[in-house]
Amino acid sequence: MNEKANDREAYIEKVTIYAIEPHNGQILLEEYNSDWPLLFNREDERIRNALGEKALQVHHVGSTAVPGICAKPVIDILLVVSDSSDEKAYIPELEEVGFTLHIREPEWFQHRLLKDIHPDVNLHVFSVNEPEIGRMILFRDWLRSHDDDRELYARVKRNLSSRVWQHIQHYADEKTAIIEEILTRARNSIKQI
Repeated sequence: MNEKANDREAYIEKVTIYAIEPHNGQILLEEYNSDWPLLFNREDERIRNALGEKALQVHHVGSTAVPGICAKPVIDILLVVSDSSDEKAYIPELEEVGFTLHIREPEWFQHRLLKDIHPDVNLHVFSVNEPEIGRMILFRDWLRSHDDDRELYARVKRNLSSRVWQHIQHYADEKTAIIEEILTRARNSIKQI
């Protein structure tokens, strides 16, 4: 393992709350499922009922939010709160409805990741006005409206998914280059308007 990979492993261990279970396999991708938005709607309601006004924004993000693209069957949700580092202000209510805190990343926009398994959900929590919020929404919206980039991203994902990955995060990290390429096109298009 090279130095960069060792550094990434150390970082993953540092920010993960529980012991990391190796994946050691390929990534399961499914063709787009029209039930995914319905599952998001149910989770959106559950989150908003648990948090009330503390849930400033709730968005369906990631590939399950993009009709026509393959995805891991995990609903990615973006939750915006006043201060994601103030875990006592929102995590107990989310735990009461079944979410579990898995990742705490103070160095990366104070990101918190909670998970649930019925359905399989990744709940990404950020503080209001963090730039990652706009980045995630821009990427989703661009893929929804640009067939070429949606197909390009799907091809890259399929290619990467066929490899064996020690950790799912390694697969996610490997997609960074294509995501940044697509986001650059999206940002440049916005600048021209």
